[in-house]
Amino acid sequence: MRGLCSLGACAAVLLTCSAVRAGEISGEYLEARSCDVFTGPCFANAQMGSAGKEAVMAWKVDEGRWQGVSIAGLGVAVVLNSEGTLGYDGVFPMKAGAVKSVILVDEKATAQQETALIDFVKHTAHDVLGSVQTVKRVPISLSNDHLAGKGVFKAGDLARIETRPMKRADCCCTNERKFYLPLAKVDNESPAYANTLSYTGDGLDSRWTLHNIRSAYLATFER
Repeated sequence: MRGLCSLGACAAVLLTCSAVRAGEISGEYLEARSCDVFTGPCFANAQMGSAGKEAVMAWKVDEGRWQGVSIAGLGVAVVLNSEGTLGYDGVFPMKAGAVKSVILVDEKATAQQETALIDFVKHTAHDVLGSVQTVKRVPISLSNDHLAGKGVFKAGDLARIETRPMKRADCCCTNERKFYLPLAKVDNESPAYANTLSYTGDGLDSRWTLHNIRSAYLATFER
């Protein structure tokens, strides 16, 4: 239960964070994958190679500029599909094999902002981005309630994440921890339960709609 108890510590850290960031760009991050990320080794070993091949990573920029372009208030996301399990347990990277991705850009972005958002994603998610198949412009929204463990991400009708906080009953083997780290470099990450994770667009080898997985992270980011 030590991993679950750490959720409260993460929330306490967030309460003390200053609203004014020193970095060039900052905002909210939400991620969900098709395998448990908050889990015990026994569950993780059973899923390696067969699950965790799909993921959605989403950013909402609260303030800042990228490549000298203001992208405050805009969102961007990456949808991933790989041959093997995506992830890194803090010791060994998984053998993900070939990775395909789709970049979703906020439809409110100008052409210049779209270029900046795409470059931001390529810089931030370069370790997992793989081969970008297409870029799609869609309405994007992302909101995180870190204390409540609730995150909601929507990219039009193409992609969706909805989370709830982890509960005591979600600990199946009492040895759970943050087994897989977030796929992007983030701050103040805390695991959450994904009520829904979906991608129904094209450009990848599959589409999916999944429910009820211990597979999400709420976080913040600063660069």
